[in-house]
Amino acid sequence: MAEVTIFTDKTGSGLQQIEQFLMQMDGIERVLADTDDGEVRIEFDEEKISGKRIVGTLQEYDFNAI
Repeated sequence: MAEVTIFTDKTGSGLQQIEQFLMQMDGIERVLADTDDGEVRIEFDEEKISGKRIVGTLQEYDFNAI
């Protein structure tokens, strides 16, 4: 299992949307979001999805990942 950490400008319910969105993606195992600072830690199966694809998909759907 691999892990990637991103930061976003979303907080509160915006982070919940990101969590729900990510959990629908094949290969995502776990999503932990810190509502105070916009940090999102994503654990995933790197045989099914890459960290680069996760970040790219978030940006494609206007979830600003830093």
